[in-house]
Amino acid sequence: MKKKLFLMISFFVSFLLVNAQSKSKNSQQPNIIIILVDDLGYEDVGFNGCKDILTPNIDKISKQGAKFINGYVSYVVCGPSRAGLITGRYQDRFGFGRNPLFAPNDPEMGLPLSEETLAEALKKSNYKSVALGKWHLGAHESLRPLKRGFDDFYGFLSGGHQYFPDEWTLKDEYEVNTQFDAYRTKLLRDNTRVEETEYLTDALSREAVNYIEKYKDDSFFMYLAYNAPHTPLQATEKYLSRYVSIKDEKRKTYAAMVSAVDDGVGKILNKLEALSLTENTIIFFLSDNGGPENHNASNNGVLRGGKSDVFEGGIRVPFAMMWPKKIPSNIVYDKPIISLDIFATAIAQTKTSIKSKNKIDGVNLVPFLTGESNETPHDYLFWRKFDANDYACRDLDGEKIAFRKGNIMLFDLKNDISEKNNLIDIKPQSFDFLKNIYFNWESEMLDPIFLGLGEDSEYSKLHPDRFIRKNNPNKN
Repeated sequence: MKKKLFLMISFFVSFLLVNAQSKSKNSQQPNIIIILVDDLGYEDVGFNGCKDILTPNIDKISKQGAKFINGYVSYVVCGPSRAGLITGRYQDRFGFGRNPLFAPNDPEMGLPLSEETLAEALKKSNYKSVALGKWHLGAHESLRPLKRGFDDFYGFLSGGHQYFPDEWTLKDEYEVNTQFDAYRTKLLRDNTRVEETEYLTDALSREAVNYIEKYKDDSFFMYLAYNAPHTPLQATEKYLSRYVSIKDEKRKTYAAMVSAVDDGVGKILNKLEALSLTENTIIFFLSDNGGPENHNASNNGVLRGGKSDVFEGGIRVPFAMMWPKKIPSNIVYDKPIISLDIFATAIAQTKTSIKSKNKIDGVNLVPFLTGESNETPHDYLFWRKFDANDYACRDLDGEKIAFRKGNIMLFDLKNDISEKNNLIDIKPQSFDFLKNIYFNWESEMLDPIFLGLGEDSEYSKLHPDRFIRKNNPNKN
């Protein structure tokens, strides 16, 4: 009996030691948090010079790490931009060249299953992954977060959402009758619809804090995709009251929405600090595309154009990163980087040597920020808006070609960040060189594999059962 008891105790102690060692090993890996906002203007954060909107918590990310003054996203609107970020690959490589429609019966309307998400990649190194907020990578059950590597999800599947719970009147995706009805669906926790009572941005911030607490003893990846400050412009009095000095009502509401995000970022930073997780947590902050100034009163500052443009205002975004354990504070990094680099940076820091399923286009940014490398992360960056036949390409020195609405342009971003001076007649050889670079890249891309937001009516005619439930009515 004593021998049996001794063996049981020995086994239990061994189990605890192995478990503790496993947790210790995982804890050496950095936690990774991506805070992605929606339609934020380039000059609407303090670290990019904003004067009328206060963003002290967002600015801490920049102050404690690096701000990228030439930080780009890979597409001019949200859906494809998110597909690029979550895979580390130009979205046109796999035909995600349009904003996907809300189509809960269509397994092809979203991120193809051939693509590996960052959550799936990090799972190879025992990360727990949480997706919060806006998904917009497919509403079909096979394309949702829990099927794409995430352990938890709290948010919505569509490209936007109403912010006040009393407007969430549709119990699920099959009460939707039109594309934008999806803005009024109840939120999902994993695969179950829930009753929420808080203003949407606050609810997402609350959930972020709760999941940090849940996974504090694990290596975790959090993809926090706020839909603010995307329209509809809606804010609570708590945030509106901070901006009585802003007389333009649209700008005032927009400012309040950004302020709500900033409060949420503050809660996340405070929670990390309370749990002694700050030092070894990588945080990225960026917008999914440039601000649509006329629609939501955002401000892209000196940048030309905005959301949906291949001009700088559509693709250059507020972009910051911190990792106190490795990256010095107050870095201003001026070489061009892109959202695709987030994937590469994340998997390069894990203890397991993660090999991505597909060849990625991003690069690990850490050596460039620590001074280990004096090279440039990218020689060229590319953008393509397939349906408009618009495209752009810039090199590391700031020369950029743009083809937009039939106009061909060449800019020198180092001396003309506002893209006012078309140099094509002065430097035709530079234009021809960059055009050849671009078309070599484009030859590797695919045409869009699904109809997008611009083909909403056409898609509905082809799919009259678009919103008719086909599965078990009790399965959600």
